[in-house]
Amino acid sequence: MSNSINLAILGLGTVGTGVVNLINDNLAELKRRSGYNICISQVGTRRHREDIDPNITQSSDLMAIAASDDVDIVIEVIGGTTLAKDVILHAIDHGKHVVTANKALLAEHGNEIFAAAEARNVHVAYEAAVAGGIPIIKVMREALAANTVDWLAGIINGTGNFIMSEMRDKGRPFTEVLAEAQALGYAEADPTFDVEGIDAAHKLALLASIAFGIPLQFDKVYCEGITDITLQDVEYAEELGYRIKHLGFAVRRSHNGNQSNDAEGIELRVHPTLIPQDKLLANVNGVKNAVLVNSHPLGQTLYYGDGAGAGATASAVMADVMDLVRVLSANGQGHHVPHLAFVPDELSDTPVLAAEQMVTGYYLRLHALDTPGVLADITRILSEAGINIDAILQKPVRKVGQVPVIILTLPVVESQMNLAIDKIEQLEAITDKVVRIRLDELG
Repeated sequence: MSNSINLAILGLGTVGTGVVNLINDNLAELKRRSGYNICISQVGTRRHREDIDPNITQSSDLMAIAASDDVDIVIEVIGGTTLAKDVILHAIDHGKHVVTANKALLAEHGNEIFAAAEARNVHVAYEAAVAGGIPIIKVMREALAANTVDWLAGIINGTGNFIMSEMRDKGRPFTEVLAEAQALGYAEADPTFDVEGIDAAHKLALLASIAFGIPLQFDKVYCEGITDITLQDVEYAEELGYRIKHLGFAVRRSHNGNQSNDAEGIELRVHPTLIPQDKLLANVNGVKNAVLVNSHPLGQTLYYGDGAGAGATASAVMADVMDLVRVLSANGQGHHVPHLAFVPDELSDTPVLAAEQMVTGYYLRLHALDTPGVLADITRILSEAGINIDAILQKPVRKVGQVPVIILTLPVVESQMNLAIDKIEQLEAITDKVVRIRLDELG
């Protein structure tokens, strides 16, 4: 093997350019750490870039680059799930190691891609696909390898966290903050993936697979966005000692829970959540990301940092490149952690639970006519459904004759809550749909 490792970077957007800049800035340090000259031999770009070293070949033929003899590692940062998939599989078929930041592609097609890589004895590294520069993939696959993960909860979309932080800190409505997030470049012109939780669900699918050793199952992640969160709910949550965060949860459930009809399996869910104000996750603000992992025997550990941006993502990409350099230096026989942290033949068939089987606490907000007995009717319905009330807050009248009532419940199976809410909404004294937001004490 020569003393150089040649990289191909497919895509020169924000992340691709960030990788080029990082390599140029840290050439000497990269060689000191790896023992090799890390070189960019080719870049895939639709238009010629004058700011790229003229010794680097530029081309729009991504397939040709991926198969080129002078490329050792292919870095895919073009995004999307069609061309990117074809290019990665083409690179694998030609014996190339791959680094990707493409969480959507891996969440939806990762099982196929990883199987192809195993068959060709090459590696697909993806630290940059989840939580930007936070090394959460390496932590889950390596540092926690001797632990049993019970659950994890994460703020894994910076746009959503920025919006929720601004609503709470400055009392600004959702639509106004979303417009600012777009102006600042935190949110796309079409913000659906961010505000509806799809981006977080892609990342959660990856985290859950390496936490529990299950195949990737993005289609089974329950996904709820933040578009319906109001300032009213943010204020009430604060008054009750909670903050609303948009979280992804992966939880291992067993039959020994508090609910008699608990199901055994894995909960995968993304949704707004009330969490206590004194918890570390409640104080992660702006565009920052954080992942809280509860494992045995270690206990709770928190991983925090920049979840996006050129520098953070490029840092994660190059961390993967350095790992692959070590594999290449050992002629492919070097240290290799399985793609999903568990030996492929040992992945579990533990089921992912349906939404109605999930177990959480709840914040309920309802508007009731100011008539005798209505609160008694509501508490009776909850009691008959096996739902224990933790707190009730009756607020001053906002609309003439209507009283806002806030109820916090202890954890309950979703199907029981669905039945109770249906019955509450049928009461003549209830004037609007019941607003529900899940609640978790993160204990």
